[in-house]
Amino acid sequence: MLKITDLEVQIEGQPILKKFSLSMKPGEVHAIMGPNGAGKSTLAKVLAGHPEYEVTNGEVSFEGEDLLVLSPEERAQRGLFLSFQYPVEVPGLTNTQFLHSAYVACKGPISADDFATLLNDKMESMRIKSSFKTRNLNEGFSGGEKKKNELLQMAVLEPKLIILDEIDSGLDIDAMKDVAEGVKTLLDGKRSVLIVTHYQRLLDYIKPDYVHVAMDGKIVKTGDALLAQELEQAGYHVYQ
Repeated sequence: MLKITDLEVQIEGQPILKKFSLSMKPGEVHAIMGPNGAGKSTLAKVLAGHPEYEVTNGEVSFEGEDLLVLSPEERAQRGLFLSFQYPVEVPGLTNTQFLHSAYVACKGPISADDFATLLNDKMESMRIKSSFKTRNLNEGFSGGEKKKNELLQMAVLEPKLIILDEIDSGLDIDAMKDVAEGVKTLLDGKRSVLIVTHYQRLLDYIKPDYVHVAMDGKIVKTGDALLAQELEQAGYHVYQ
């Protein structure tokens, strides 16, 4: 699904990722944990095609295709989805309008009636209030509602690789449980998920196949879900 080999990235001449390597198979759930400045969110943005980051070395392939030569739009069309840590508000654009446009851009034409049926089915399966359809995109939404809206986008677009950039940030316990349950409904044994997080708490609800510790722009330790619990107890300083 995804293969990253010796990836080196900088911004304004400052190295951030340093020979970062990672491999994911279809259906796997991976978590990347680490302190601030480890390069976790940078990796997520680079995979999505953020223009501010300069790749200076290394390779990234997505289903065997060179990801780095693709535009952000092409990456989305191939099935890559990035859930933002801080989703933006867009006044004047309803969720239905946004989701319909995103669906057409990624998957092709669909009539308004057919899309309405699809959206209703997805919202019901994700247990999302019908009022989300007419509300402006994230405008006036709570932190939990914004994250649920990200999940709704995933459900509609059905990506192959989901990157969750600190989706647990700013959520209370109940909202985090709701978000975790929403993510789990998308796991089908083929779709892969890359979770970027500081804390183990989210991984209590979404069990990863692999946990990676990132420090200073590279992975320094890989293990199973138990590694997240060890980090919670010992902290990151043991890898410094």
